[in-house]
Amino acid sequence: MSSEKSNYGEFIHENAISLLEQIKSDKQRNNGPEIKRGLRNADGTGVIAGVSRVGSTQGYYMRDGEKVAMEGKLYYRGINVADIVNGFLKDDRPGFEETTYLLIFGKLPDKTELKTFIDMLEEFRELPKNFTEEIILPVPSKNIMNKMARSILALYSFDEYPETNDRDIERELLRVFHLLACTPIIAAHSYAVKRHYFDGEGLYLHRPQPGLSTAENFLYSVRHDKSFTKEEAKLLDLCMVLHAEHGGGNNSTFACRVLTSSGTDIYSAISTAIGALKGPRHGGANENIVEMFDYIKKDVKDWNDEDEITNYLCKILNGEAGSGDKLIYGMGHAVYTISDPRAVILKELARKLAKEKGLQDELQLMETVEKLAPDAFERVKGRKEKICANVDMYSGFVYKMLGIPQELNTPLFAASRMSGLCAHRIEEYWGSNKIIRPAYKAIALDEEYVPLGSRE
Repeated sequence: MSSEKSNYGEFIHENAISLLEQIKSDKQRNNGPEIKRGLRNADGTGVIAGVSRVGSTQGYYMRDGEKVAMEGKLYYRGINVADIVNGFLKDDRPGFEETTYLLIFGKLPDKTELKTFIDMLEEFRELPKNFTEEIILPVPSKNIMNKMARSILALYSFDEYPETNDRDIERELLRVFHLLACTPIIAAHSYAVKRHYFDGEGLYLHRPQPGLSTAENFLYSVRHDKSFTKEEAKLLDLCMVLHAEHGGGNNSTFACRVLTSSGTDIYSAISTAIGALKGPRHGGANENIVEMFDYIKKDVKDWNDEDEITNYLCKILNGEAGSGDKLIYGMGHAVYTISDPRAVILKELARKLAKEKGLQDELQLMETVEKLAPDAFERVKGRKEKICANVDMYSGFVYKMLGIPQELNTPLFAASRMSGLCAHRIEEYWGSNKIIRPAYKAIALDEEYVPLGSRE
């Protein structure tokens, strides 16, 4: 479909202006105290929409009806993520497969269970026969997330029993294992096809290799020479663990649960979650952060001058610098106040690679922005708030150090989050028999129908 307005330009323009005026007018009536925009209460806490064992976040606690800030914590099935990370790093082994097992099955695997699970993922990592040739190659997309969503929907056609009306959880688990294993390969192949058709580069399609972890296979698949170091794979594996799950209320997981509650198939629910992750207010934020820091690095003359950096951040908030959207990307979170535990872990473990890559100055600049952003907010917004860097602040930088192209940042996030999405899908489908259907306040006034011949 062409984006050109062609002969309908005037018609579209006039009606678009009228529609925007109507929406702007309605917006004034749509922000009353009874309307909880973003499903947030007036005190900033989230509206409770369900219960979940899968994951939970803590960034504050309530005392006498007031929010009290605290260091952020993230739990997978009740276990602090920091403890999970320390566990597999101490053993000097990948942690994503163990984390995925925990999220799906609700318990940590023993050595035998973990090996069986890894072997099974290895078997399921192969895409269906001719899938790349028939689904990914013929209709390339400039946006990898768009192609991933369509490819996951297409997996429905390769499923011998695609519907779940029989409530066969074993059959559903087979679908889950396939999605967990092959989504990173779909992302890699979608990128290879995009690079070939739109960037004029050679077409390299690397098949997943036995004996490699999920993170190692991703690096193997997206690189021309298929090579990677142990430290690179270790850091990517950590990123995938930290992105694997974030509670049932985040936008993409909630979208997955909403669709699941209707009784639809797993492919429809997961592809919708991918669409939510694509958005710049959710998973796509890390790409905006990279762009924002490109502006900062270009316009700020002295990266060690905190006054100059603060003034520039104020300009960003006033729409006078950067992309002009008045946002400091990477700062702030709906739950975390003092710290985002994922950002804390990622930043510390990124230091070694930053030194190896000669990028310590860039990492220091990011930490300085993290430190000074609250002061810039107070100057511009006139109020002092607890605001911290979120995981997106550092994940884009880590991907850059790993040589991962920017357009693969969000797809990699999506491949990581597949673990949490599938866990929530199972919990919602087998744990609830109600469709999620919130109410919207109707604000249209009663009007009379006017016959066509009498309309002006």
